[in-house]
Amino acid sequence: MKRKKIVAGNWKMNMNLVESKNLISDLKEISAENVDVKIAPSFTNLYMANSSLESSKIEVVSQDIHHEQKGAYTGEISAEMLLSIGIETSIIGHSERRKYFNETDLILSKKVNSAVQNSMKIIFCIGEELSDRNNSNHFEIIKSQLTNGVFHLESKEFKSVVIAYEPVWAIGTGMTANSHQIQEMHEFIRNLIKSNYGVEISENVQILYGGSVKPTNAEEIFSLKDVDGGLIGGASLNSSDFSNIVKAANGG
Repeated sequence: MKRKKIVAGNWKMNMNLVESKNLISDLKEISAENVDVKIAPSFTNLYMANSSLESSKIEVVSQDIHHEQKGAYTGEISAEMLLSIGIETSIIGHSERRKYFNETDLILSKKVNSAVQNSMKIIFCIGEELSDRNNSNHFEIIKSQLTNGVFHLESKEFKSVVIAYEPVWAIGTGMTANSHQIQEMHEFIRNLIKSNYGVEISENVQILYGGSVKPTNAEEIFSLKDVDGGLIGGASLNSSDFSNIVKAANGG
C-alpha cells in the first residue's frame, strides 16, 4: 500500500504578518508533486496565508480549534470561523496544548467531535513524555490517547483523521527517537487502528512523525515502513530547511 506523504509545518507562536508573508513567498517555490504540503500559521495570519496560497497546492491549516460551535468563550476560534475563511483542517491535541493549557483527553475528544460535525479534517497528535518511556509505559499512554481521543468515531468519520506521533521528549530538544523506536511506535499505532477499524482503514491512514525532524534526518525517517511524513516545528520556519524536508518526502 503506497500512502501519500504529508509534510506539515506547525509555526506555533512565531512569525508576525510581515515575516509570514515573506516566508510564504519563499514557500511558493516548493515543488512537491507527490507530497501533501501543509502549513499552520498563527490565527492572525490564517486568512492572509490562505489568500496568498490560493493558487498553490500548499494547504493552510489551523493550529487548534475550540470544541464549542459559538458562545461566550473569549479568545477562542470555532470550526465555523475557520471554515468561513477557507480553512478545512485543524491540528488537535498537540503536546504543547496538552501540557501548557491542560487539555485533557475529554476536551480533545470534544474538539475532534466539533471538527467532524463541521466536516473538517484533523491532524490528531499523540505522544509520551520521557518518564513514560523510561518506565516502559509509552505504549499504554499512546493507546489511551487514541482510545479516548478518536476511537469513538465511526469508520467514515475516522477517515478524515491523520495521526501525528510526537514523542514529547524529542520536541524542540534536538533529541530524535531512533529509527527502531519510530517504526516500532508507528507500527503499534497502525495495529491499534487495525484492531478498531479493520485492515483497509489502517492501511490507508497516514501516520506522521513529529520530533525534531530536520533536513539531515528526514530521508531516513520518511523511509520507514509506517511513517507517512512529518509534523515539522522549528525547521518549518526556515524555507530552505522546510523545502529540503519536502524533497526528502518526495523521494530525495
